[in-house]
Amino acid sequence: MPLTPEEVDHVALLARLELTDEERSLFTSQLSAILDYFQQLRELDTTGVPPTSHVVPLQNVLREDTSAKSLPQEEALANAPEQRQDCFLVPRVIE
Repeated sequence: MPLTPEEVDHVALLARLELTDEERSLFTSQLSAILDYFQQLRELDTTGVPPTSHVVPLQNVLREDTSAKSLPQEEALANAPEQRQDCFLVPRVIE
């Protein structure tokens, strides 16, 4: 499905892009090739193939949540650039 340069200009306008003549020519051929590929995919027989949201099955890869002993406060603060009253001192973010 070949696109026209005017259609590429319209897409560029929607994306708020300014294209040079060279870019317009390049994107016209590239976007046309992408649409041709989608047309090929449309021709595949997908009868009996259930719709999916992912290509591979999903599984939880997180470890089991177990409690453990925490770092002592002195060790946690040992490398802190600045600290005050046994807490990390960080720059103010909100004025």
